[in-house]
Amino acid sequence: MNVHFIAIGGSAMHNLAIALHLKGYHVTGSDDEIFDPAKSRLQKYGLLPETFGWHPERITPDLDAVVLGMHARIDNPELLRAQELGLKIYSYPEYLYEQSKDKTRIVVGGSHGKTTTTAMILHVLAHCNIEADYMVGAQLEGFEVMVCLSETAKVMVIEGDEYLTSPIDRRPKFHLYKPHIAIITGIEWDHINVFPTFDIYKDQFAQFINLIEPRTSTGTPVGTLIYCAEDPVVREVAEANTRTDIQKLPYVCPEHCVEDGITYIGNTSLRVFGRHNLLNLTAARYACNALGVTDAQFDEAISTFGGASKRLELVKKNDTCAVYKDFAHAPSKLRATIAAMREQYPNRQLVACMELHTFSSLTQEFLQQYRGTMDQADVRCVYFSKHALQLKHLPDLDPEQVKAAFGGNVNVFTDSKLLVEYVRTLFRDTENKNLLMMSSGNFDGLDFNTIIEI
Repeated sequence: MNVHFIAIGGSAMHNLAIALHLKGYHVTGSDDEIFDPAKSRLQKYGLLPETFGWHPERITPDLDAVVLGMHARIDNPELLRAQELGLKIYSYPEYLYEQSKDKTRIVVGGSHGKTTTTAMILHVLAHCNIEADYMVGAQLEGFEVMVCLSETAKVMVIEGDEYLTSPIDRRPKFHLYKPHIAIITGIEWDHINVFPTFDIYKDQFAQFINLIEPRTSTGTPVGTLIYCAEDPVVREVAEANTRTDIQKLPYVCPEHCVEDGITYIGNTSLRVFGRHNLLNLTAARYACNALGVTDAQFDEAISTFGGASKRLELVKKNDTCAVYKDFAHAPSKLRATIAAMREQYPNRQLVACMELHTFSSLTQEFLQQYRGTMDQADVRCVYFSKHALQLKHLPDLDPEQVKAAFGGNVNVFTDSKLLVEYVRTLFRDTENKNLLMMSSGNFDGLDFNTIIEI
């Protein structure tokens, strides 16, 4: 198979390109710019384009497929050439579905918790020697790539993003995967540039449920919806669905305790912590049960799960102080991550810093969604870059607007160096203090290892 990637340098695209290369396909690609880690990883596998830019002459009739990345524009010269030649053009999610049509598909959807839940399922299946193809949105311990495709796996686990499919297909990605086992972890308004009202956003999940396909279980065709019953919006959407050909499995947070900084479910000690992670764990348990994994097998496996990259990831610690980083950026993610730190370390002062980085978070009307989200932290800092506003073609934000939106009890910074100076003054004494850094970006290139000395 000859497959060409337009915009091969994307975080998802380059992983799919590598997966197909490892499967034995002939893979080529183009992009106008590629940054690390994609650049180094493509170079490692011999897939880095020799020159950057768009080269329509690379689009030839012998291509079996062209995969179009979200970074490309609708007037991309390589796309226009592929259309002119009548080649089969796939979006990223379309091609994943094409590769998984004959497999049992588990698709994890939700405004938050997707990556961790997907990672937990994969960790348990690997521990139980159940082969599975996958697509996950973070680098996982023990997994070389973020996408794996094979001829032999009977199962595929997919992280189902609700963002747009491609420049020429405006459907949410997770609508294309047609799950047999669907998970919805939570619903909270996001991507307001695509879904201008909450009702429109919520409806994408209602449609997702209607796309569940039946699978054969003990001779009876059945599809499965696993959903968080603690989220009132998820519960409303799930219970409003009248399909009789799917089974619905609601879940809640399991009973647990925290002793000496370690969370336990029954006699099982965990390396992860926080109510949101325990909810994710329960969703993963139900999905694995549906594939024949027993609770005993699940507990044994999940006890060694260390978390997905940048999801409440420990940066460094000593006996009295710890630094964590997290991908949290949406309001529900901030609230859940801070609550997890507070529960795990109830006697330590918590300094929480978050970066407004996404389009939604930097939009004046959406900022109000953040009110009260950081209240459980002892010291609260919010950072945003004026440059990020310019790149996203958004109007300027006044720091006082941001402060008011959060409820007036945050320190707002537009210079990351000043933020670091402030944090360092707080950690001159590190006794019984924790630092939590939250962003889908990197605070303009901060090295989290060097912010404070412990």
